[in-house]
Amino acid sequence: MAYIQQGRNALQQIVKESSDRVLHHPILFACQGVRYRRLEVILTTKIDKLGNAGETVKVAPGYFRNHLMPKLLAVPNIEKYAHLIREQRKIYQPVEEEEVKVVKKTVDGEAKEYEKAARRLENARLVLRRLPDIAKLRSRASKDDPVHLRSPVTKEEIVAEVARQLSINIESENLYLPTQMSTFGEYEVPLRLPRSIPLPEGKVQWTLNIKVRGK
Repeated sequence: MAYIQQGRNALQQIVKESSDRVLHHPILFACQGVRYRRLEVILTTKIDKLGNAGETVKVAPGYFRNHLMPKLLAVPNIEKYAHLIREQRKIYQPVEEEEVKVVKKTVDGEAKEYEKAARRLENARLVLRRLPDIAKLRSRASKDDPVHLRSPVTKEEIVAEVARQLSINIESENLYLPTQMSTFGEYEVPLRLPRSIPLPEGKVQWTLNIKVRGK
């Protein structure tokens, strides 16, 4: 890194000492009072939509004078600058940005993701908040009687809450509701998942714990 800084300092000093002469060099301009030509410059670093470090490109004089040269992003295409750039690049070869490649998921990778999602479902507890059936609530014989809901919980509601609370996407076909969830309480809902997903030790099926409570 010290070599890079020394190179940039040397380049800055050359530009500073000869900026006036360079800006009016006959190579850069045809003559005074005539519209300036596009300049050939050497890039010292990669610039998007312009070129890579070390390349010679043509730019507008104002763009070079006001943007590229003050920031040492480019130098005029004359021998002493070209020599300095070549020597600097011998010391430090810039690493170009590596293109990001999209790697397709393998079968093993997908299987691991499915298993991870299944274990999250197994270890989680989904909480559903519902309104009670007021009429049945008031007609209960005792406080120990179950509190009925206004309407049973549907598979679609469970699927939506799994996505919202656990960030896991499942289908209604993955749920098996042997009985309606029509009262407050805790339920263990069997899951219908691919047989290729290995079950935890001691388990015969995947399940999802759901607690239905009042709002």
